[in-house]
Amino acid sequence: MNLIELLINGISYSQTQNGAYALILSEIEGERKLPIVIGTNEAQSIAIAIEKEIKPPRPLTHDLFKNFCVRFDIKIKKVIIHKLLDGVFYSSVICERDGIEEIIDSRSSDAIALAIRFEAPIYTYENLPVTKGKGRFGPFIKWSGMFINVNKKYNFDDLSEQDIESLVKDKIQKEKEKLIQEWPDEEIRIEKARWGRSNIIKGKKKVELGKDIDPTKITLEVAMKYLKPKTSKKKK
Repeated sequence: MNLIELLINGISYSQTQNGAYALILSEIEGERKLPIVIGTNEAQSIAIAIEKEIKPPRPLTHDLFKNFCVRFDIKIKKVIIHKLLDGVFYSSVICERDGIEEIIDSRSSDAIALAIRFEAPIYTYENLPVTKGKGRFGPFIKWSGMFINVNKKYNFDDLSEQDIESLVKDKIQKEKEKLIQEWPDEEIRIEKARWGRSNIIKGKKKVELGKDIDPTKITLEVAMKYLKPKTSKKKK
C-alpha cells in the first residue's frame, strides 16, 4: 500500500467532544485532510513543539522521551498512522538504533508529538481511513472527513477495496467540479448549487447567491460581507 506524507495544518477546539482538540493533518501533494481528536495535554505538547520558541521550565513527557532517545542514540525515522478502529486512530513509531529498526505501537497524538521533535515525517496509507454507517439518507462511508452516500449499485454489507476506491474517487471528482472559488486561509469557498445558483460557505454557515450573481467575480472581501450576520433594524 502506498504511503502518503502528511503535514500538520493546525489545532482547533473539537466540535464533537467537549474538552478535546482536533489536530488537522493534510496531504503534502493533495487536498485531503485527516482530523484527529486529541486531549488537552497532547495538544499543548504538540503546540509547544511546533512553536519551538516556547520552552517550558521543566521537560514535558515528550521532551523527556526525546532526551532519552538522544542519550542512547535512538533515532525516530518516521510515524505511520495505519488504522482507524471505532473512531480511534492507531499509529506506529519507526525507530532505529545500531542499524536495527524497531516498530513501536503508539497513540497517534504521542507519535505526532515525537515526530515533530525529531523532525520525522508523518505518513498514512492511501486507503485509510474509511468507516461505515447508516443515516437518515441511507448507508454511507466516511473518508477524510467526507460523508459519501453508498447507492444500491453496491453491496453495502460487503464493500470491496475497489468499491471504496471507486466511491471515494467519484466523490473527490464531484467536489472538484462543484468548487468555483476558494480562500483556504479564511476557510471560505464558493460552490455550485442546484438550479444554477451558488453558495458561499464557511464552516457550517451557508449563504445562497441568486442566479443573477456571477460567483466567479466575487472577491474575498465581498464573500466575507455576505457571511456577516445581518443586524435587525431597531424600531423607532
